[in-house]
Amino acid sequence: MSEVTKQKILVGGEWIDSNSERFEEITDPTTNDVIAHVPLCGEDEINKVIQVAKEAFPAWRDTPVAKRAAYFFKLQQILIREQENIAEIISKEHGKVFSDAMGSIRRGIDIVEFAAGMPTLLQGQTIENISKDIDCNTYRQPLGVCAAITPFNFPAMVPMWFAPIAIAAGNTFVLKPSEKTSLSTLKIAECFQEAGLPDGVFNVVTGDKEAVDALLHNYDVKAISFVGSTPVGKYIYEEGSKNGKRVQALTGAKNHMVVMPDADLEQAVSALIGSVFGSAGERCMAISVCVAVGDVSDKLIPKLVERAKSLKVGPGTEKSMEMGPLVTKEHLNRVVSYIGKGIEEGASLILDGRDLRVEGYPNGNWLGPTIFDYVTPQMTIYREEIFGPVLCVLRVDTLQDAIDLINNHRFGNGTAIFTDSGKAARDFRTNVNVGMIGLNVPIPVPMAYFSFTGWKDSFFGTLHAHGKDGVLFYTEQKIVTSKWFGSQESSSLKMSI
Repeated sequence: MSEVTKQKILVGGEWIDSNSERFEEITDPTTNDVIAHVPLCGEDEINKVIQVAKEAFPAWRDTPVAKRAAYFFKLQQILIREQENIAEIISKEHGKVFSDAMGSIRRGIDIVEFAAGMPTLLQGQTIENISKDIDCNTYRQPLGVCAAITPFNFPAMVPMWFAPIAIAAGNTFVLKPSEKTSLSTLKIAECFQEAGLPDGVFNVVTGDKEAVDALLHNYDVKAISFVGSTPVGKYIYEEGSKNGKRVQALTGAKNHMVVMPDADLEQAVSALIGSVFGSAGERCMAISVCVAVGDVSDKLIPKLVERAKSLKVGPGTEKSMEMGPLVTKEHLNRVVSYIGKGIEEGASLILDGRDLRVEGYPNGNWLGPTIFDYVTPQMTIYREEIFGPVLCVLRVDTLQDAIDLINNHRFGNGTAIFTDSGKAARDFRTNVNVGMIGLNVPIPVPMAYFSFTGWKDSFFGTLHAHGKDGVLFYTEQKIVTSKWFGSQESSSLKMSI
């Protein structure tokens, strides 16, 4: 193994070699060439990192909140300076096209900016004379060591959903990124380090299930944030909760976009194409189901197919591309197997991306835009999250049919409706059982100041990611009720000049 490609981990303010003898290969998805090796840290090593974070906690907790926040003003500027470099790394290791990568980094920077406002976000409440001579105050205090387990598809943005808020609130942090796309996360860690955070406040380890279990089972980890698949998220929620930890687990999705007969078709088609095939469909907020209401399908579907056929698919590092490869050969095979399942179960494959070839890149993980029509709720491709550039089209008669369809699905992450009718939009907003809703907005991801609010099997926990929920998740509320006693003399002392 070449020393050049052997990645280090960030522990106690230093980049060190892991003592693990197990490594994961990171490959370029356009060629499947190995571009790096990252260590898979074991339980003993993870426990030592947690101990480092634990020892750093008291001094960081006692650092004035304004001083803690100041680090994030500096971090924001560093990330702005480095954003193109980070985006290039994301495109290289994940395959995401450069514009998608840049957009995700900017969303992460928004969270850093939000965290810099922590002095205001931590303000408590006070009531004087809540009873005779009794005052009541609330305070928010940090938990201790917090951790995050982040996914392959947003290796820069998602870590910034969690770490800045937790750290600015006074916690120390251990981050475990996906072993498939760790390079951009490690670059983010360099930016954190450059911002000057004290040693041990922010630590990054790489690993697989053994590392995850070490975080789940170590008593000193007080809270865990997770983004990934539903089975893994449910395991982390149950195991973490069993061990007395706070857990927020953002999991799978099957996001529907309803297109009404009165919708602006050009806008709807453009929105669908971007939301379905952006990031090659590898995002939990991708629209993977189009619900065509009434006779809109006759005009909508031909336009969809025509536009999807024209997408430029190629290496994400080439800035003219609109869609890149899937992240690994294994994941490509998984998505292709779903396409086969859709055909087998009777859906109409009206655009098949399996035969896509990209000149000069014969070994890439290529899959072109794929569209199924006449999908039914019983089909596997409708019930399960595919996580690739595959769109399922379902036809219904009425808006109420569309709402019932969405409400009956086990996932409740995001949904959207395209319509010119205020009444239809209001009925949809009120009656659909989904956490994030777009009205003529295809990917309703909340800005930093609001929380990412998936419902049903798309989220396990109580407090959601970032926004005010994020601050509440990483802090504990303390309520102090006070009454003071003293002599008349001591209470009427006069100042001497």
